[in-house]
Amino acid sequence: MAKLLVITGPTASGKTSRAVDVARRLDGEIISADSRQIYRGMDLGTGKDLADYGSVPYHLIDIAPAGYRYNLYEYLRDFATAHDSILSRGRQPVVCGGTGLYIESVLKGLKLPEVPANPDLRRSLEGKTLAELTDMLSAMKTLHNTTDVDSCKRAIRAIEIAEYYAEHPDAALAAEPHPLTNALTVGIDIPREARRRLISERLDRRLDEGMVDEVRRLIDGGISPEDLVYYGLEYKFLTLYVIGELGFDEMRRQLEIAIHQFAKRQMTWFRGMERRGLHIEWFPYDMDREEFVDRVVDLLSAVGDE
Repeated sequence: MAKLLVITGPTASGKTSRAVDVARRLDGEIISADSRQIYRGMDLGTGKDLADYGSVPYHLIDIAPAGYRYNLYEYLRDFATAHDSILSRGRQPVVCGGTGLYIESVLKGLKLPEVPANPDLRRSLEGKTLAELTDMLSAMKTLHNTTDVDSCKRAIRAIEIAEYYAEHPDAALAAEPHPLTNALTVGIDIPREARRRLISERLDRRLDEGMVDEVRRLIDGGISPEDLVYYGLEYKFLTLYVIGELGFDEMRRQLEIAIHQFAKRQMTWFRGMERRGLHIEWFPYDMDREEFVDRVVDLLSAVGDE
C-alpha cells in the first residue's frame, strides 16, 4: 500500500466526501490540506463540513485560533507529525484539500529546518518599508508565495531565513525538495459551468445556515475585522458587510465573483503542478461513488511502497 494518497480539486468539487469514502474503505485517516480550516470558529466560511467525516479521524482542522497567521513551515511540521502518527497505527493517510501550496510542498518532500532568530539582522532592517524588504528578499530568493511579504514582520523573517540558509549550506540542502515516489494524487475534475453552479448554490446555502452570524461571533469574540479580512473570500466580504462597508446584495455579488476567481486560480495551480512534474489522476466530479473508490484503491495498490 502506498504511504500517501492525496485527493484534491477546486472548491465545491466534492473532494471531502470523496476522501471520506476512500478513507472508510482503506481504514484511513484524513489530513486536511486547507489553509483556512485550521482555524477554530471559522466553520461555515471554510466549508469544514465536519459531519461528513462521521467516524473517520481527521487532522489539521481546528488547530489554531482565529486571528492567527499560520504558515507553510508550521503546516509541514504539523503534517509530518500527523502523517507519522497515522502510519504508526497501521492506517492509510489520506490528504484532502485545495491549498495547492501545501499539497505541492508535501508531494515534493519539502522540509523547512527551524531557523533561529537573528536580533542584529532584525535591528538593521527596522524602519525599512515593505517594498524595500520585498526587493531585498527578491534578490536573495525566488518568491513562491506572497505570504512571505504580506507584512514587514513576515518579510524580515523571510530575509532572516534566506540569510541563514546562505550561511548554513547543510540547512539549505535539507530544505531542498525531495519528491515522494510513493504517493498517488487524485484530482476531482469538474466542468466550469457545473463548478460555477455548485459554488453559487453552496454560497446561498451557507448564508442561510448562518455564515454572517459566524463572522459576527468572531468579531464579538475579539478577532479584529482586519484579521478576518486578511483571510480573504467569505471572511473578507462578510466582515465588510458586518462593519457596514458593503450592503448585503453587493457583498453577496462580490463574494460570488471572488469565489469563482479563486476556483480558477486553484485549477491554474494544479495545472502548474503537472507542468512541474507532479502527476495528477483526474476523475469526473459526478463519477459513481463506489466506482470512484474502486478506481482509486486499484491505482493506490499499483503505486506500492518505496
